[in-house]
Amino acid sequence: MERVYNFSAGPSMLPEEVLKKAAIEMSNYEGCGMSVMEMSHRSAVYEKIINDAEKLLREVMSIPDNYKVLFLQGGASTQFAAVPLNLLSERGKADYILSGQFSSKAYQEAQKYGDVAVAANTTDINFSAVPSEDNLTFREGIDYVHMCFNNTIYGTKFPYIPKTSAPIVADMSSCILSEPIDVSKFGVIYAGAQKNMSAAGLTVVIIREDLLGKARACTPTMLNYKVMADNGSMYNTPPTYCIYIAKLVYEWILSLGGLQKMQERNARKAALLYDYLDGQNYYIAPVEKSSRSMMNVTFLTGNPDLDKQFVAQATGRGLVNLKGHRSVGGMRASIYNAMPYEGVEKLVAFMKEFAAKNPK
Repeated sequence: MERVYNFSAGPSMLPEEVLKKAAIEMSNYEGCGMSVMEMSHRSAVYEKIINDAEKLLREVMSIPDNYKVLFLQGGASTQFAAVPLNLLSERGKADYILSGQFSSKAYQEAQKYGDVAVAANTTDINFSAVPSEDNLTFREGIDYVHMCFNNTIYGTKFPYIPKTSAPIVADMSSCILSEPIDVSKFGVIYAGAQKNMSAAGLTVVIIREDLLGKARACTPTMLNYKVMADNGSMYNTPPTYCIYIAKLVYEWILSLGGLQKMQERNARKAALLYDYLDGQNYYIAPVEKSSRSMMNVTFLTGNPDLDKQFVAQATGRGLVNLKGHRSVGGMRASIYNAMPYEGVEKLVAFMKEFAAKNPK
């Protein structure tokens, strides 16, 4: 069977070039006689892999020297607890911007640890847009602001970085590496790797050094950023193979010209799909144009039965994992870095065909 076009929101497709290189090196990495899966994380061979991965990520994202890069486990959801435990002082407070399911979950988790308030909330419109900058309300003296930069489920993204003197903590799980960002504008960036960076099992945290060493005494060792930073992400056995795959992805991005070229590629793919949606009247695009994600595109027919037929027939054409999240319904095309332009072309062609054959 030929490879399909995988529009899954995550775990998502990886670049074919990365998969082919990993396949070549699977049983014998660079002549060492074993797979990366088998080698000790304390070995000289593996230490070079993880060190190279960090160097490459720093190069790809232009990460300043006063930021630490941590390769962790537990998914982005574990960071919902790690962030307040490391940054929220005993009598401190933090403000959360609620723009989707994951930012809401992060807010609920943080409430266990202190004075946490909502700076803005778009629940009333089913998160079909991110809060406007004018509607953000931050309190004085907060320890940090938390936001989810791209909302995978709803297909929205912040077109701006909030203005605040407090450190900004951003969940970038579904948009990291899709375009250049100014890391210095953030105190902490965290991301599950299974959408745009690697296989499931790795979480990357990028943290400004002055924010380390503030963890509460009750913070589990495995969630303490300073412990992980002091031990080079190897306090325990890290997700070794996922870090190796991430290294290959970073190399792939650099081979294509870096994040500026990646943004151009992604913008072209997104424009193809959004331009079609905007020029027809069969499918509904629920997200406000000013909040549209370049990574996750949601659409629906307005008829649940037709939506089911669309997903089933698309699967038969090799266009898989297009079913939308239950919170939104309809369809969702996740067009991360590894999705080729041809995949979006085939999706749009199928959308036109389906609309012509299934009048509402």
